[in-house]
Amino acid sequence: MNHETYIKRCIELALKAQGNTYPNPLVGSVIVHNGEIIGEGFHEKSGENHAEINAINSVTNKELLQESTIYVSLEPCSHFGKTPPCANKIIETGFKKVVIGTLDSHEKVNGKGKQIIEDAGIEVMSGVLEKECQELNKRFFTFHQKKRPFIILKWAESGDGFLDKDFKPTQIGNPLTKLFVHQLRSEEHAILVGTNTALTDNPSLTTREIAGRNPVRILIDFDLRVPGNFNIYNEESETIVFNSVKDMVEKNVKFIRIKKENFLENLMAKLYENQIQSVIVEGGSFTLQQFIDAELWDEAIIIKNENLKLSKGTSAPKFQNGNFETKIFRDNIIEFHKNL
Repeated sequence: MNHETYIKRCIELALKAQGNTYPNPLVGSVIVHNGEIIGEGFHEKSGENHAEINAINSVTNKELLQESTIYVSLEPCSHFGKTPPCANKIIETGFKKVVIGTLDSHEKVNGKGKQIIEDAGIEVMSGVLEKECQELNKRFFTFHQKKRPFIILKWAESGDGFLDKDFKPTQIGNPLTKLFVHQLRSEEHAILVGTNTALTDNPSLTTREIAGRNPVRILIDFDLRVPGNFNIYNEESETIVFNSVKDMVEKNVKFIRIKKENFLENLMAKLYENQIQSVIVEGGSFTLQQFIDAELWDEAIIIKNENLKLSKGTSAPKFQNGNFETKIFRDNIIEFHKNL
């Protein structure tokens, strides 16, 4: 039996819910009987059935379950949350074997789910395509292990290294890269900009170009200079405003007071408190440079239009990193960097 084939299928299923499960991880599950897949499922949304339950429910002939192996990309949960523990359901169903992609680093699970199933006399195998399964939930693991969100830096620059022309909003990317950016927004939990970007561009920070969820919008605006009628305050999505003036909630906007001293450290702590698992930093050069200088990033996405020369404007962040791949989007190149 090729365990890797079935865990790969678990990963494929899990990715169908990308962007929709926060604060829960992405999980897929497959049930196999005599070398044939008889059930599949994935966790579709927080508060709804987990992958294992959906896979079990999808099986037409329940009598086959006790002679089947259940595959799951992430260790079955062992605690009561919005749903009962999946480990208990697996035991109750009576599977003959459980194959797990990777263990769950969450303190409420972390080996406990596997142990409960083993203690019930069911054979358990773990660590199948472990790296791939950890990559699937890099946001979830970073959040729980480092007590901060997974940080993605993103900007677009001209061939001569500028973010805009004459310090005014300038289109650098093309329609394809614009679609890519909106898809990225739909997959990540939140998107962050600073005061100057909000004032200059008046961005909505939504997924207008595709059918997808809008990220939580994060605005760094210490003195609350951005007017309340700007797009970032509209009701299309939740907005969190980090500032030095007030703590309060107004409709879909949450104001959180924060100190300027040790700002990034304080920001990470506040985002962790608010269960924000991943953030695209799409701010201007100053905001991006703060994260770069502090080495506080996990991935960076740089859209480059080599044929576009802007001559004068806001300089792109100073950034050097050798670990990256490139993809071509017509006349644009996108660099995908990892902070290894």
